[in-house]
Amino acid sequence: MKAARVEKLISAIDIGSSKVSALIVGQTDSGELLVLGTGQRESRGVTRGCIADVEQAELSVRHAVEQAERIAGLNIDRVWVGMSAGGLDSLLAPVEIELGGDRITQEDVDELLQAGRANIQTGGKIALHIQPTLYSLDGVGGVANPLGLHADRLGVDVHVVLADQSPVRNMDMTVRAAHLDVESLVVGPVATGLACLTAEERELGVALVEFGAAVTNVSVFIGGMLVGLETIQKGASDITDDIASAFGIRRAQAERLKCFHGSALTSPRDHQEVLDIGPDENGIEAGPNAPRITKAQLNAVVCQRVDSIVTEIAQALKTLGFSGPSGHQVVLTGGGAELKGAAEHMQGALGRTVRIGRPSGLNSIPEAHSGPAFSTLVGLIHYAASERVDLKSGYDLRVEQMAGTMPGLIERIKRAVRENF
Repeated sequence: MKAARVEKLISAIDIGSSKVSALIVGQTDSGELLVLGTGQRESRGVTRGCIADVEQAELSVRHAVEQAERIAGLNIDRVWVGMSAGGLDSLLAPVEIELGGDRITQEDVDELLQAGRANIQTGGKIALHIQPTLYSLDGVGGVANPLGLHADRLGVDVHVVLADQSPVRNMDMTVRAAHLDVESLVVGPVATGLACLTAEERELGVALVEFGAAVTNVSVFIGGMLVGLETIQKGASDITDDIASAFGIRRAQAERLKCFHGSALTSPRDHQEVLDIGPDENGIEAGPNAPRITKAQLNAVVCQRVDSIVTEIAQALKTLGFSGPSGHQVVLTGGGAELKGAAEHMQGALGRTVRIGRPSGLNSIPEAHSGPAFSTLVGLIHYAASERVDLKSGYDLRVEQMAGTMPGLIERIKRAVRENF
C-alpha cells in the first residue's frame, strides 16, 4: 500500500498558565492529519493566561518547540497560537444589501462581505476573527452558498471575536521572541470547539466549558458557530492553592494529592484513608511533623472550590442565554476536566447532561497528548487545516476604528440566543 504523502506542515502552540505545548502535524494529499512531533514544558511567565514575563515565557515556548522539532526531525518557523484570555468577547454583526431580484454573483457576495467588515464596531479591542456565517435571502436564513440564486435582499451575519490590545500584543511578542512567525492568533474556544464538539452539537446548541489551570472559558455554540463567551478568572490551580493553604504543605505536594487522590465526589470510605503527602519539589520527603490528611479532608477542600467555580459557570451560562430546557448539553474539557468526578459534580449542580470533551481527528497522537488538557492545541491544527474564510486581511494587530456603540447589537444577539434555548 502506497504511503500517504505529506503536502503541508501545520504547527501550533498553546501557551497556558500551567504548561506550554507544541504540536507539529503533516497534512497528507488525502487530507489526513498525521502527528509528527509533540512538545511540552512547564509554563513560566504566564499569569491567568496572559504574559507577565516575556523572557521566561519565551524560554518555555522555545523549549516546547525544540522538543517537538527533535521528535519530528525538522525545524519550523511559523505557528498558529492559541489565545484563551485577555478580555475575550464574541458578537455578530448583521449586514444586508439590496439586489433588486437579480441573480447573485460572486461580486455581490464580495460586496456584502466588504460591507460586513466595514460594519464591525470593536469598541477599541482587536478583532482576532471576522468570519461570515450562513447567508439569508430576503430575510430567510440558513443559506450556505447563495451564488446563482435570486433575491431582493442578500444578508449575512459576520461573526467577530475580540480581545484586549495588550494581552494580544504581548502574546505575539513572546512567540516572535522565540524566533517564530505567528501565522495567526486563534481564540481558544473557537479552536477547542473544532476538536471536542461534533458538527451536530455545534448546530443544535451546546455549551463548552474549558476548565483550565487558571482560567475557565464558558462558550455557547448554536447554528454551527460560537455565539458568545464568558471568562472566569479561576481554574484548577486554585484547587491546588487551596489544598496547600488548608494543610500547610508545599504546592508540589498539593498538586500531587489533587491529581492522585482528589475528587469532586465524596464517599463515606474517604474518612478511613490516610494519604501519603509525598516529597516536595526538591525531592525531600515529608518529616514526622507532617500533617495527617485523610481523603475526606482533602476532598472537602476540593469540593468547596469546585462548587465555587461551578456556581460562576452557571451564572455565565445564564448570562449567555443558555438557560432553557435541560436537554441542551454541556461539554467539559481542559486540564481541570481530568479531576476525578468533575463532570458528575457539574452535571448534578447544573441539572444538565455533562460529558468530557476529548480532542479527536489526529492520527498517531501520543496518549499523553490525547486528553482534555490538549483540546485547544489539537483544535488549532483543525482550525489551520480547515482554511476557513476570514475577512481579516492577513494577520495584523491593528485596532479597528469604532463607528458607534455596541450595546444594542449585543442585546439583540443575546435575545436571539435566549429564544433558541
